[in-house]
Amino acid sequence: MANDTRDTVLIIEPNFTGHRWRYAEWAAAAYAEAGYRCVIVTDPANADHSLSKRIAGENRPELQIQFVSPLVHGGKGLAKVSYVRFFRDFKHAFSIASQGRKVSLVVVPYVDYFFYTLPFTGSPFGATPWVGITMRANFHHAKVGVRAPREPVLNGVKAQLFRRAIQTRGLKTLLTIDPTLTEWCAGTPGQRDRYQAKRGAAVQYLADPFPDARASEPAIARQRLGLGAGKHVLVYGAITERKGIQELAAALAERKGADKPALVVAGAQDEEIRAFFSKADALSPAPVFIDRFVTAEEELDLFSACDVVWLGYKGHYGMSGVLVQAYRFGKPVIATADGLIGWFCRTGELGPVVQDLSVTSINRALDQVFEARSETPVRAPHLLERNTLSEFKQTLRQAIV
Repeated sequence: MANDTRDTVLIIEPNFTGHRWRYAEWAAAAYAEAGYRCVIVTDPANADHSLSKRIAGENRPELQIQFVSPLVHGGKGLAKVSYVRFFRDFKHAFSIASQGRKVSLVVVPYVDYFFYTLPFTGSPFGATPWVGITMRANFHHAKVGVRAPREPVLNGVKAQLFRRAIQTRGLKTLLTIDPTLTEWCAGTPGQRDRYQAKRGAAVQYLADPFPDARASEPAIARQRLGLGAGKHVLVYGAITERKGIQELAAALAERKGADKPALVVAGAQDEEIRAFFSKADALSPAPVFIDRFVTAEEELDLFSACDVVWLGYKGHYGMSGVLVQAYRFGKPVIATADGLIGWFCRTGELGPVVQDLSVTSINRALDQVFEARSETPVRAPHLLERNTLSEFKQTLRQAIV
């Protein structure tokens, strides 16, 4: 792909919440490092975001940001369907941002906004080549051994739409953070519902990244965070009831003995969780709460200081960045058996898997973790070894070859 004929890469991401702004930033960095001019296209509502301010302040020719307001949608007809609204917004954003630019490629860090409309609408970017990243495709899970709700009719429809969407004009590669989707696409000879890639885009695995970082000395990290002595269990991210935190708290309250672990809850809580802890019986040791956005420095300290990471989530079937972070820091997890978390942890080498969130199951898992930590085992290579920022960038660049 010659740079003189493919000048600008547009990265279109209207939502800077959660991990999505990081994906936009990392995608731009991947192609800028390869010599392309990149423009992140987003909603004006993100003008005050730290990424927007940094790009505007640096004002580098290889990385710019453009704000495009979404369309005003009526409440009738197809506009009631979110997939359709997002398709129209992306088409509009492309038409505005491509003016006066020679756009060689469009990158959509979260293609799930509109992916299932593609069989009916075609590409929102005309004939321009593009790459999409899917994070929510789960219709195939029952076929590849991932524990998830069985919805055969809905999943069958989505499988058919997937097969057609992958043939959309201009789509060069569909990247997925779910390695089981590439497994489903490869299929096995004679499998009745095997995906047949006779034509259309390639489907490739994109390891969900965690930036390279050096762990802090645990004792120093604990001191900076104000943590006491003893063991600590970390619950990290957006703190809602789906984290399974209420069940974890109930299990910790039932533990006996002097060496009980302390609960560390890091991330903004919703009102339900705040109300729960305000009314719940006091835990001993007392929990530590960081009820707000966690800085990058605090994040490093948290994963350095804590002894085990809680992943006993409820109703979560996709990938988990917290799992990747725990792996990078060499911390064991207590994981749900559901979804991709359960799939990645199924061998038990990353930590115990709980089949349910009963007090007995959780405390048994805690016992297993703390007994095993007396001797640190030699860890064999795991698929999560690929979840690095350098691997992420390389995969994105290879997607356009």
